[in-house]
Amino acid sequence: MALVLGSLLLLGLCGNSFSGGQPSSTDAPKAWNYELPATNYETQDSHTAGPIGILFELVHIFLYVVQPRDFPEDTLRKVIQKARESNIDYDKPENLILGLKIVYYEAGIILCSVLGLLFIILMPLVGYFFCMCRCCNKCGGEMHQRQKENGPFLRKCFAISLLVICIIISIGIFCGFVANHQVRTRIKRSRKLADSNFKDLRTFLNETPEQIKYILAQYNTTKDKAFSDLNSINSVLGGGILDRLRPNIIPVLDEIKSMATAIKETKEALENMNSTLKSLHQQSTQLSSSLTSVKTSLRASLNDPLCSVRPSSETCNSIRLSLSQLNSNPELRQLPPVDAELDKVNNVLRTDLDGLVQQGYQSLNDVPDRVQSQTKTVVAGIKRVLNSIGSDINNVTQRLPIQDILSEFSVYVNNTESCIHRNLPTLEEYDSYWWLGGLVICSLLTLIVIFYYLGLLCGVCGYDRHATPTTRGCVSNMGGVFLMVGVGLSFLFCWILMIIVVLTFVFGANVEKLICEPYTSKELFRVLDTPYLLNEDWEYYLSGKLFNESKMKLTFEQVYSDCKKNRGTYGTLHLQNSFNISECLNINEHTTSISSELESLKVNLNIFLLGAAGRKNLQDFAACGIDRMNYDTYLAQTGKSPAGVNLLSFAYDLEAKANSLPPGNLRNSLKRDAQTIKTIHQQRVLPIEQSLSTLYQSVKILQRTGNGLLERVNRILASLDFAQNFITNNISSVIIEETKKYGKTIIGYFEHYLQWIEFSISEKVASCKPVATALDTAVDVFLCSYIIDPLNLFWFGIGKATVFLLPALIFAVKLAKYYRRMDSEDVYDDVETIPMKNPSQH
Repeated sequence: MALVLGSLLLLGLCGNSFSGGQPSSTDAPKAWNYELPATNYETQDSHTAGPIGILFELVHIFLYVVQPRDFPEDTLRKVIQKARESNIDYDKPENLILGLKIVYYEAGIILCSVLGLLFIILMPLVGYFFCMCRCCNKCGGEMHQRQKENGPFLRKCFAISLLVICIIISIGIFCGFVANHQVRTRIKRSRKLADSNFKDLRTFLNETPEQIKYILAQYNTTKDKAFSDLNSINSVLGGGILDRLRPNIIPVLDEIKSMATAIKETKEALENMNSTLKSLHQQSTQLSSSLTSVKTSLRASLNDPLCSVRPSSETCNSIRLSLSQLNSNPELRQLPPVDAELDKVNNVLRTDLDGLVQQGYQSLNDVPDRVQSQTKTVVAGIKRVLNSIGSDINNVTQRLPIQDILSEFSVYVNNTESCIHRNLPTLEEYDSYWWLGGLVICSLLTLIVIFYYLGLLCGVCGYDRHATPTTRGCVSNMGGVFLMVGVGLSFLFCWILMIIVVLTFVFGANVEKLICEPYTSKELFRVLDTPYLLNEDWEYYLSGKLFNESKMKLTFEQVYSDCKKNRGTYGTLHLQNSFNISECLNINEHTTSISSELESLKVNLNIFLLGAAGRKNLQDFAACGIDRMNYDTYLAQTGKSPAGVNLLSFAYDLEAKANSLPPGNLRNSLKRDAQTIKTIHQQRVLPIEQSLSTLYQSVKILQRTGNGLLERVNRILASLDFAQNFITNNISSVIIEETKKYGKTIIGYFEHYLQWIEFSISEKVASCKPVATALDTAVDVFLCSYIIDPLNLFWFGIGKATVFLLPALIFAVKLAKYYRRMDSEDVYDDVETIPMKNPSQH
């Protein structure tokens, strides 16, 4: 178990490099606007073996078959505890039980090692006795081959079996060559890998002060944002207050403004209506006078003697009967005037209602400017407080223990780098020795299998089935000789090869099962984290080593996991136990003065809403009576004709009747009267119709304005009362609420910033991923991937080749009899099939 203790010591030393740990998965409490600059590292997080990884996996599968048991955490803990004892009594029951547990766990490896030792012991002995027997013409040493009926079949079976075994041995030799090359190649990469890791560690050390500077620099961004809001207090705070007041005041002012517009429209409509009525009265009188005149003229014309003579008399009678239609509409002169209503509206307009509304709008729009003018002193005080917070944050960051830990870690990194660079040449020198030794071993096996291949090649190619054992050719005989040379070399060197295989197997298998696999699964960290294991006075070794506080739960597994996830050193090493950043950056301490300044902020606002004069103005308009006017009387007249008949049609009819009369004075007189009627229509009727249309429009405007006038005014007055009550009772609370909201916004910037500082220092600053990567490089990459994996592949390939030398030499010995030229042979009576030879002939 010395190997296990050595690996634990390595991890214990690496524990000092955990000073940059990182937390498990911790997410920011919100989506920050700030983000630390990303740090780029050279060393890859993971190592891939490439295509050769398939061979390494085969070795891992073999090791799992040999050693399928789980990692013995409890046994390893007890071994480490026993290792601290100066005198160990191996006769104690607990020590015997512990030994049995170790043997039970190592049973597969021990069994394979025992088999290897048997191979090492027996093969030289077997080879010795085999050699002695051969020298005594025993064990196939006699150069005489007995003829058998199944001889050709046996020869072919032996040849095929030997060929298959040689191919298997060749695969093992190939694995040995590959493993040997991999060790040399990967050791050469070690210097570059170490330099890459140390470069990342120095980047990690150098970036940390820059990260702290960046954090401090972001305070200016936060302060500038707060100053911007303070300088824009008119739009931020004043705008907030204005937005709260608008929904309750603007609709009222809009309604009053609409009513002011309606009053003006009413006045214009009344004025138009009044002038129209006067015009209609005058025009109707003129029309009546004109029609009377034309009727008098027509009667005079109809007194002509021609009217008493038929058929002219009928035409004259017809004209005489139609004269009663030439009358004006008398109701046009009887339409009631609107002077009283117009006087009332003019009285209402003596108060500038529209100006009062504009004054209300202006008082509301002046809120932001009044807020800014009344808060200058408070804003200046808050700015002074904000300027002082920056120096407090700077003091906190200067007191962080991260810098001290990184300084110690920097010394450790420098010493480690010097040590590695000092020992790397020695490692590379030993690697060259190892590479040369591995090359010799693989070459020796290659030589043996080449003799077997040559023996098979010469034997198969030179074999003549018609030749007798004593007359075999040189090529066939050479094949048998090659096979026996291979057998001799196998006996001579295979036990030496097995010694190397057993030693590398015991070392490589134990390192793989006790360090590499549990390191990947973090079971090894759980052993190291056992309380009072590495130091009987410390509950947790890592916290005792780093902070001399062994009660603080700081474990290898937690630190490694946090560093692997790129968490900051502060959170990884639980530095809050020695320096609580949350208390130092307590937002309450930093914002109390800001809150007190904001509480002293007083804003007085006077919002003008119409006043008593405006209210009376609306009430007077509601009482002016335009909603009670008899609009139907006016509308009825606008639909009637100004005259009793359509004068234009009457004139055309009169003209037609005149044309039916004989030429003369009567005819001419009637035509003149018809033309006069046309003129009356043009000069009198059309203007009256235009005036009636104007009257109709004015009446419609008054109808629209006066429709529900009282209800509208009452609704406006109720809304006005509600808005006035809101201003009187709620404006102070609105100002207080908006001021608190404004203060919360200003403080929120710094809450946001200070929380980001706390999160960044805990989770991001000095994120120790390079430390975890360096540990992975030392254990997982260098020890396990660069050394142990190729070493295990080496003993796996060489061991397989060495083990298969045993059946190979058996088949080679058996097969050599069929290829070598014999000194004697059996004599047969059947001379036709087998040539006879006498042993005495040789």
